[in-house]
Amino acid sequence: MKRLKAVIMYDGSGFAGYQVQPNERTVQLELERVLTKMHKGVKVRVVASGRTDAGVHATGQVIHFDTDLQFPIDRWQRALNVQLPGDIRVVSVQEVSSDFHARYGTLGKVYRYKWCLGDVESPFKRHYVVHMPGAKVNIPRMREAAQAFLGVHDFTSFCSARTEVVDRIRTISRLDLIEVERDELHMIIEGDGFLYNMVRIIAGNLWEVGIGRREPSEMATILEAIDRKKAGKTAPAHGLYLENVFYSD
Repeated sequence: MKRLKAVIMYDGSGFAGYQVQPNERTVQLELERVLTKMHKGVKVRVVASGRTDAGVHATGQVIHFDTDLQFPIDRWQRALNVQLPGDIRVVSVQEVSSDFHARYGTLGKVYRYKWCLGDVESPFKRHYVVHMPGAKVNIPRMREAAQAFLGVHDFTSFCSARTEVVDRIRTISRLDLIEVERDELHMIIEGDGFLYNMVRIIAGNLWEVGIGRREPSEMATILEAIDRKKAGKTAPAHGLYLENVFYSD
């Protein structure tokens, strides 16, 4: 048996999320279906760096699986892509040591969140960018508010109330607001780990700062409260992308 690591990307708009769920189409289900077929009916379990919710996209999700198939490593990418549905693609495949773990070995992740500020929503972007027509957004205020999240904090106020993880201390090393093209605003956030809905709740609150519903100084106050009820709404799922996952060499 050998362990393979793959980087994959997917369009989340057609899935009920990454993780297998009863009677639902998921990314994990499609991956395991193809791999099981390749292994003549033997079930192959796929492990990802983390799950993504329904509608969330990925350009740099990482998975691993074990296989006893003996064909060359450079054939795996094509062998998987010709059988996977068009909304999932394998970017790269490499053999790794048996102790590599896509989930437990992560050192950090990068997410990107996208808003469209134009008056007219493009029909070609409606599943991939959150459209906010007519919004007068103060981006410098959002950048000021973003500073509160940098460093080590308890992010209880910025994760779902359904979060089961006990340790909610996380380190954010980067949080940028970048204007892209003529009418898009992107939030890029990098950290050592993220709680359930954490990125979308941060995005939702920074948006409220940008349109004047909250003050930049409130972000630090909400963090200190350690209370989800103090923070604003969760931003829509379809604006979120898992962009990169980091591991040790």
